[in-house]
Amino acid sequence: QVQLVESGGGLVQPGGSLRLSCAASGPNFSRYAMGWFRQAPGKEREFVAGVSWHGIKRYADSVKYRFTISEVDAENTVYLQMHSLNVEDSGVYYCNSDKTLTTVAEGTSKFWGQGTQVTVSS
Repeated sequence: QVQLVESGGGLVQPGGSLRLSCAASGPNFSRYAMGWFRQAPGKEREFVAGVSWHGIKRYADSVKYRFTISEVDAENTVYLQMHSLNVEDSGVYYCNSDKTLTTVAEGTSKFWGQGTQVTVSS
């Protein structure tokens, strides 16, 4: 029922910035938590950031002082603003959503987008 579509990925130089968007559709979506995972080649999928429908935010330690997740806006879109990007930030970034921030952060969420590629390279 809920559909998630990511955008904003691309190629950026080390130290640069990108803003990812995740547009959601579905009934009563403002009550859903949303978040981001990423997966690099040869690595496990890892939690990046999430926000509850109350506006409580959670970050992985590796990105906490560099990335910022927005609250879900009135158009059912959440943003991930990424600064000071490095090569280790490269990977496919997936938007996910569920009723609680807990299930979003642990990766057991019901809904997932198709992903958007982020490549950090000089």
